[in-house]
Amino acid sequence: MTEINSVTTLTQDGDVAVITLNSPPVNALSAKVREGLFEGFKEAIASSAKAIVLICEGRTFIAGADITEFGGAMAGPSLFDVQEMMENSPKPVIAAIHGTALGGGLEVALCAHYRIAVPSARVGLPEVALGLLPGAGGTQRLPRIVGVEAALDMVTSGRHVPAKQALAMGLVDELAEEGKLKEAAVAFANKAVAEGKPLVKVRENNAKLEAAKGHPEIFADFRKANARKFRGFAAPEANIKCIEAAVNSPSFEEGLKAERKLFGELMSGSQSAAQRYYFFAERQANKIPDVADDTPTRPIKSVGIIGAGTMGGGIAMNFANAGIPVVIVEQQQEPLDRGLGVIRKNYERTASRGGITAEQVEQRTSLIKGSLNLEDFKDVDLVIEAVFERMDVKKDIFTKLDAICKPGAILATNTSGLNIDEIASVTKRPQDVIGLHFFSPANVMKLLEIVRADHTAKDVIATSMKLAKQIGKVAVLVGVTPGFVGNRILGQRQREAQKLVMEGAMPWDVDRVLYDFGFPMGPFAMSDLAGLDIGWVKEKSKGETIRDVLCEMDRRGQKTGAGYYDYDENRNARPSPVTEKIINDFIVKSGANPRKISDEEILERCVYPMINEGAKILEEGKAIRPSDVDVVWVNGYGWPVYRGGPMHYGDQVGPDKVLAKMQEFQAKMGDVFKPSMLLEKLVAEGKKFSDFKA
Repeated sequence: MTEINSVTTLTQDGDVAVITLNSPPVNALSAKVREGLFEGFKEAIASSAKAIVLICEGRTFIAGADITEFGGAMAGPSLFDVQEMMENSPKPVIAAIHGTALGGGLEVALCAHYRIAVPSARVGLPEVALGLLPGAGGTQRLPRIVGVEAALDMVTSGRHVPAKQALAMGLVDELAEEGKLKEAAVAFANKAVAEGKPLVKVRENNAKLEAAKGHPEIFADFRKANARKFRGFAAPEANIKCIEAAVNSPSFEEGLKAERKLFGELMSGSQSAAQRYYFFAERQANKIPDVADDTPTRPIKSVGIIGAGTMGGGIAMNFANAGIPVVIVEQQQEPLDRGLGVIRKNYERTASRGGITAEQVEQRTSLIKGSLNLEDFKDVDLVIEAVFERMDVKKDIFTKLDAICKPGAILATNTSGLNIDEIASVTKRPQDVIGLHFFSPANVMKLLEIVRADHTAKDVIATSMKLAKQIGKVAVLVGVTPGFVGNRILGQRQREAQKLVMEGAMPWDVDRVLYDFGFPMGPFAMSDLAGLDIGWVKEKSKGETIRDVLCEMDRRGQKTGAGYYDYDENRNARPSPVTEKIINDFIVKSGANPRKISDEEILERCVYPMINEGAKILEEGKAIRPSDVDVVWVNGYGWPVYRGGPMHYGDQVGPDKVLAKMQEFQAKMGDVFKPSMLLEKLVAEGKKFSDFKA
C-alpha cells in the first residue's frame, strides 16, 4: 500500500490499481482530496496495473465540492486537472459509487470510463440549490449521457437519482451487490481489460446532443413549463443556458467555456451568496450553545394530540409518516370523525399523485387513533395541544394533562404566540413544558418553531430538536415573546401594509412589490386565500376597518369569489373597483390626503421594520443568531431563499442604510419606526448582523 497523502491510498489488487479516498465526513473535494486524486492517478498510470478503480471509504462516494473553500484562493491541483488526468488515462478508469455521488462527485465520476454502483447509491447535480450550476463540466457531460430533456430536469431540480434509475439512464454501467462494491469494481476492471473494452470518454459522445440540434422548442417548452417554479431565481436559467451551449456549441471545449463563464457570474452574484449562506444557516440552527450534542434525549414512541382540526390533523400526519403512533382527542364525535376523514383524504390525494402507495395510506392511517377521552394520554411520551388561541382554554387543558400524563412525558403547546410560561405555571412540571409551533398546513410546511420557556429542561429541548428532524421538519429554537420570532416580525409588515393602503397605495400595489421581491404572494392576496373572516365575528362587526366592510358584504376571500380582489371561476385575481371605492371612502372619512406611493417606499416600509424587529428579538435574546431568524422566515413565511432572510438582506442592503431609513420614517411617522439599539450599535461600530454574537 502506498500512502499518497493523509486522505488517499493506492493499493494494487492483481492487475488493478485501487485509489481509495478517506476524508470524513463526506469525502468532499477539498484541496487535500484533489491532491490525493491527482497524485494517485499519476502513480497508478505509471504503475504496472492495467486498470484503475476509484473508491471511497466511509458512508459515501465524493458527495460534492468543499463549499467552505468557495471564494478562496485555489490551493493544489484544480478539479479540472484531476478530471483531465482521469479522462485521458491510457488505462480504463472505473468509479465505484456508494452513498452519494453529488455535484463535483458526479462530475469526477463522469470522467471515469465506466461507473459501477451499489443499488442504494444516488447520483445528482444539486448545485442549483446553492444558486450555482455544475462548474466542472457537469452541464456538458450529463446531456451527452442522459439526453437533453433528462439533463435539464436534473440540473434545475437538483434531484438525487437512485442507482437503478441511473443504470437505466446510462449514468451507471453496472450495479454491484451491497457490501461488495470493491470486489465487483475490481472484477469489472479485469473484465474490461480482458475484453479490450474501449476507453469511453463521455465528452466525445455527441449522438444525444445531435438529436436536440435544431429543436429550440425543447428549451422554450421547458422554460414555460417551469416558469412559476423558477421565478426570481438566476441559477435555473443559467443551467438551461449551459445545456443549450452543449447542444449548440461547435465543440466540447466551447461548451465548457460557456459553463465556466456562467458559473463565474453566479458565483460572484448576490443570489448564490444568499443561498450558500442559507445552506449553513439551516445547519447552524441545530446547534444550541447551552445544550450539548450529547445531552440525553427522552424516547418518543407514542404521541397524543388535542384537537382534530386542520392543525391537529396535520401535526398527527407528521408523526404517522415517521411510523410513530398517535392518539387524537376531541370533545365530540362529529369533529373527531371529520378530522380523521380529512387525514385519510389527504393521504389518498397524495397516493393518487404517486407520492405514496395505497398500502402506505392504510399503514399511516392505522397509526392514528381517535378518542374522546383525555385519559387515553396516560401512557404517551409527548402530548401536543392544538386548540384555538385562548389562554383560559389552554390552562384548563394543561391542568388536566398534568394530572393524567405519566412522569417524564413532554407537554407541548402549538400556540402561535401566547405566553408559554403562563401555560406552564398551572402544572407541577414546568420543566416538561415546551412550545412546538407548527405552521399550517402542518403536514406540508417545513418550519417548526421550538419555544423554550423559562423552566424547560435541556433534555426536553434536545428531544424536541431531534424529533423535529425525525419528522422532517426544520427546527429553530426561540424564546417566549408575543408571536415568537416569525409572527412578531410578520406583525411589522402587516401593520405597514395596512397603513400604506390608507395613505394611497392599493392592495394590489403592495402585493405586486412584495411578489416581485420574491414572496409567493403579498399580504392582501394571502388574506384572501386564508379567508378574511378568520377571527371576524359578524355580530360584533361595526364596519370599523376595511376588512369589516368586506366581510359584511360577504367578500370573504377566494372562497366567496371576492375579497380584496375579485376572482373568476378559476380563482384568478383581478383588482377590484369595489375594494378601491371602500378604501377611498375610508381615506376621505379619515381626513387624510391620498398620495402616490413609490414601489421603493412600499418595499422599504414593509421590509425594513421587519429587519429592525429581528434586531430587537436578537438583543432580547429571543433568537440565538441572526441566521436563526432567517431560517424561520425562509421556511415559514416564504421569504425568497435567494435573498437569504431578513437579517442577511439587511446586511446586503447595509445596516447603515436600514438605520437611516428607519430614522427618516420615525421622524415622519412616529416611534413604531424607532430603531433597535442593536441596529444603532452595529452601525456605530461599522459591523453587520453577521458579526452579532449573543
